[in-house]
Amino acid sequence: MGTMTTPRLDFGTLKATIHRKLIQTLNLDRLTSMDRESVRREVGQIIESLVVAESTPMTFAERERLAQEVLDEVFGLGPLEPLLKDPTVSDILVNTYKSVYVERNGLLEHTPIQFRDDTHLMSIIDRIVSAVGRRVDESSPMVDARLPDGSRVNAIIPPLAVDGPCMSIRRFGRDPLNADDLIRSNSITSQIVDMLRACVKARLNVLVSGGTGSGKTTLLNVLSSFISNRERIVTVEDAAELQLHQEHVVRLETRPPNIEGQGAVRQRQLVINCLRMRPDRIVVGEVRGEEALDMLQAMNTGHDGSLTTVHANSPRDALGRLETMVAMANLNIPEAATRRQIASAIQLVVQQSRMSDGTRKLMNVSEITGMEGDTISMQDIFTFNRTGIGPNGEVLGHFAPTGVRPKFSERLAAAGIRFPMDMFQQVKSK
Repeated sequence: MGTMTTPRLDFGTLKATIHRKLIQTLNLDRLTSMDRESVRREVGQIIESLVVAESTPMTFAERERLAQEVLDEVFGLGPLEPLLKDPTVSDILVNTYKSVYVERNGLLEHTPIQFRDDTHLMSIIDRIVSAVGRRVDESSPMVDARLPDGSRVNAIIPPLAVDGPCMSIRRFGRDPLNADDLIRSNSITSQIVDMLRACVKARLNVLVSGGTGSGKTTLLNVLSSFISNRERIVTVEDAAELQLHQEHVVRLETRPPNIEGQGAVRQRQLVINCLRMRPDRIVVGEVRGEEALDMLQAMNTGHDGSLTTVHANSPRDALGRLETMVAMANLNIPEAATRRQIASAIQLVVQQSRMSDGTRKLMNVSEITGMEGDTISMQDIFTFNRTGIGPNGEVLGHFAPTGVRPKFSERLAAAGIRFPMDMFQQVKSK
């Protein structure tokens, strides 16, 4: 004869029921002034009594899991909390309330994580954006925000997002990758790192170029780490994500317009303002528009050693993008004058790329050597030479000098930086 079993409630339904009753029972204002451990104890006791009241048998592990998930709902970002605690996740992509993807090691994968419904997802989006004084609703259905750990968030909601609210979170670990990490992952060689360190110390202006997710910000962080502790650094960003550890850093961040469409502060205004702040170095997270002109003028008027990034697929393309951005300032500067300004402002373009296997690599280190007629002349110093695809889909190849001795070696010598010139010689294949 079969034994009678109590029908088990779906865990999600049970969690939602208990969560609703818990919110009714708890005084949330009081909870926010208590430490997390005291709250956990109180929540645990209330869950005990609620589980008994629901007369649903639950194992100890299930109760613990329920308590954790309820705490995540009350204090954190609900279902996303486990992903935010996972250091291997670099991007969290919420396509709809029931479809969440993550990126690990450069590759996308689907997760079983879901929200209850659109309203649940909207409440989490609201919690994120209101924490940084922003809002998202039908009148402003797109918003950029930042999590406390520096991760960048973009949310877009109906009517612009057809299938319901969507959210993208670009993670920035508490401990940003350093030069040694990049060498270990074969994204760069120690030889190239030594050369870039020397270029930063000798105050060359460096432009980091690359596509979305190619590792531009990571490389900018690494290059910035080579700046001396004795220098005053002013950073300008759309969403503050650089993590500099020097003592003397001032961080500036743009501001979107308010609900009346007023009060926006653009990157250009911040770049102009930072010139009045006596910076030794200016680091612009990414040039996207008219502020490129002010950045170039700063580089040309004594603010050498500046660093920035640009969205582009090759070093030559990066210079073309800068030209286009300068034109956005509507000052009718002749093309040839813009190119001369770029050629004299920037000494080095470093190209980053995300490979088909998800890894990020430095593809080119190119030096700007001046003008030939109306064309900016460039030469590659180092390149990554692809040789094929390995058995597991990994990209094969090696970093190699092109054999060109860079012009900036004279500037390094003038700055007292001695450099082994044989590192630029091509290795003859036997």
